Amino acid sequence: MTTPTTNTGVIVTPEAVAKAKALIAQEEDGDKYFLRLAVAAGGCAGLQYRLEFQTELLDGDKIDDYDGLRFVVDKKSVPFLMGATVKFEDTLQSSGFAIENPNATGSCACGDSFN
Repeated sequence: MTTPTTNTGVIVTPEAVAKAKALIAQEEDGDKYFLRLAVAAGGCAGLQYRLEFQTELLDGDKIDDYDGLRFVVDKKSVPFLMGATVKFEDTLQSSGFAIENPNATGSCACGDSFN
């Protein structure tokens, strides 16, 4: 598998970009916000994703621009997320952002954490 040619190593689909931009547009001072994906210790499988809108950059952050959406991954999370894809799904079964990560060797039954 090849690694995406991005600064963060993560691909964000056009549907996810459009949804994130629409959510940011609803915020006052929306131009200050970006979408951050991070990996944190926790969950029953050991690691969990944190996908959130933020306004403060951290030292060493990797940044990609997707049609005006700033997408950020902190330097400690980059190795865990290399080759991952952020999608937005809106189906009868689920609606929301989803992360497909080729580095995850397993996940818990609820799907909220991975190892």
